[in-house]
Amino acid sequence: MDRTALDTLGCTVRTGRFTTYGPLTAGTVACIEEDGTVSHSPPPSPAPWALPGARPPVPRPPGRGRALGPLLTASVLCTGLMAGLFFAYDISVMPGLAELDDRTYATAMQRFNAMIDGSALFGLLFTATLGFTAAGAIVAFRGRRRAVAVPLVVAAACYLTVFVITVAVNLPLNADLKALGDPATAQGLHAVIEDFKSVWVPLNVVRTVLCVLSLGALCSALIRYGRATER
Repeated sequence: MDRTALDTLGCTVRTGRFTTYGPLTAGTVACIEEDGTVSHSPPPSPAPWALPGARPPVPRPPGRGRALGPLLTASVLCTGLMAGLFFAYDISVMPGLAELDDRTYATAMQRFNAMIDGSALFGLLFTATLGFTAAGAIVAFRGRRRAVAVPLVVAAACYLTVFVITVAVNLPLNADLKALGDPATAQGLHAVIEDFKSVWVPLNVVRTVLCVLSLGALCSALIRYGRATER
């Protein structure tokens, strides 16, 4: 069989180091060796995405999503620290203070608040927890990692509620307690302490529960991220 016949059949003709193409309808690949012999092979199978109705893979830009792992890790650590702090108040600090008289209670709580409210480390941790979690959710959505993004949004929503409760309720209550001045000479001390206890203590339990829920959602996101990375 010569080159003309192969071209007529619509074959791809290869000669030596050069390749010439006939009509591509048949798709068969034929090679004319130097001694004149002809070899041929069936057309190559199409790539899976080249089949009818299939979409070609979308290339992912290099480097996208690399920050998600560190953000998830930082979010888990910070949220765990915040949950532990609130939990410690629930099970030790507040029950212990409740056994004291009003004057001692006010004095101790004033000192606790002065230490923690004025702490730059606490302020950094308190705000960074929300920042890391929200940033992780944004990166996950942009990287089309919906399975990771959904629990991150849940975690961010839970901690945002903690943030709002703290800023809108707990901190103003701390400021009211500070405004009493010296508890030994404060007027209406008992009423102030009772109002403080009735709001601050249960809301701290709410903050603890929300932080634990946020931590659980973050752990779920971290597990899903690990599984997707292993593929």
